[in-house]
Amino acid sequence: MNNRKIIIIGNGIAGITAARHIRKKDVGAEILVVSGESDHFFSRTALMYIYMGHMKYAHTKPYEDGFWEKNRINLKRAWVDTVDFQGKKVEYRDGGTDAYDVLILATGSKPNKFGWPGQDLQGVQGLYSLQDLERMEQNTKDIKKAVIVGGGLIGIEMAEMLASRKIEVTFLVREENFWDNVLPKEEAQLIGRHIREHHIDLRLGTELGEIIGDSSGRVKAVSTKSGEKIDCQFVGLTVGVSPNIEFLRNSELGTNRGILVNEFFQTNIPDVYAIGDCAEFKQAPAPDRRNIEQVWYTGRMHGETLAHNLTHSKAVPYKPGIWFNSAKFFDIEYQTYGTVPTALPADWDWFYWEDPKGKRCFRIVFGKSDKKIKGVNALGWRLRHAYFDKAIAEGWMMEKVLLHLQKANFDPEFFDSPHKDVLAAYNEQYGKSLQPALKSLFQNLFGTKV
Repeated sequence: MNNRKIIIIGNGIAGITAARHIRKKDVGAEILVVSGESDHFFSRTALMYIYMGHMKYAHTKPYEDGFWEKNRINLKRAWVDTVDFQGKKVEYRDGGTDAYDVLILATGSKPNKFGWPGQDLQGVQGLYSLQDLERMEQNTKDIKKAVIVGGGLIGIEMAEMLASRKIEVTFLVREENFWDNVLPKEEAQLIGRHIREHHIDLRLGTELGEIIGDSSGRVKAVSTKSGEKIDCQFVGLTVGVSPNIEFLRNSELGTNRGILVNEFFQTNIPDVYAIGDCAEFKQAPAPDRRNIEQVWYTGRMHGETLAHNLTHSKAVPYKPGIWFNSAKFFDIEYQTYGTVPTALPADWDWFYWEDPKGKRCFRIVFGKSDKKIKGVNALGWRLRHAYFDKAIAEGWMMEKVLLHLQKANFDPEFFDSPHKDVLAAYNEQYGKSLQPALKSLFQNLFGTKV
């Protein structure tokens, strides 16, 4: 590979995956990973557990510090100021430059701000980076009340973090139900009830108007668009994230919301690539995918695909496969596979089951005419990814999925599977008499093809 010098800006999951996989196939490349956030790669999804006291920062690093030198992946702690694309060099905020043959932009995301009055007051922040966590430690020290703005996954994580320290939380969500731009109404309402059961003051249909500061420049309250004033000493802005590309905006690099790339992660500039949260596909990589994919596992896939293309003579396009995602709402786990819309297309249908306690639910989406599965939501019930990936990819009939649903149960030794209850509810709703498929002990232990 002629000892190419590869610079990767960003040490998150996308950038580090690219570095590791390039090194596996290219022993001669000089690889430099640049990040101003941290010395070493860490698990960003574990930030909340550091705050809650469940983990220490050292526990979030998947690799020992000596791993990088051993694998000849050089690390540089610095913020990038500009990139000279014509001269092929990176220029740092504190001075100095590094030349590159190949540049990989993996700069991640930053929390959104929408121009609210007072959004830059002390005690107002988002949560994405290690620096955000450090600021949150300072901003929430000895406080009594907090307000969170925005009903997404970072918001629910922040609510759990604050509640773990006995801080009163008011949660402002402008939508009618929690996360109802992603979840159908029943799932969104289930999560809303669960949030309130954890003593969070969830205010649905409520928009932030202004953040109010005191004479020292610190937040003391918020006001809503309806005129209500809520006293607080901390405001968490959790209204989504955007690609972190401001330092690249006034350059010849093609950008929109993110850095524009094709299916090979190529930008409009030769030898410059973008992966992870900051990349925006010119054309969505699959019908059920978005142009910007801000999910941990997609960042990993981006890094793997680009590394392959940089170390093989024949490049392959990015193929993300069947969509899936998971999250946690306090102690309720959420999983989704395939496509589960918030409202049904005319030629689709769905079946929904919820247990009487309102802590578990299951939704299967299918075509009205062909009855083939389109997607699944599950809350409070851990299911196997491989089962639904296969079922959706192969176009199983939805009743086949339900008949063999016990095979999808991820941890049967710890939790009872409600698959019989799901099937019984389906039989009652549709006037059927289906019975769960029987399995032998051997099948239970080792699995067989359905």
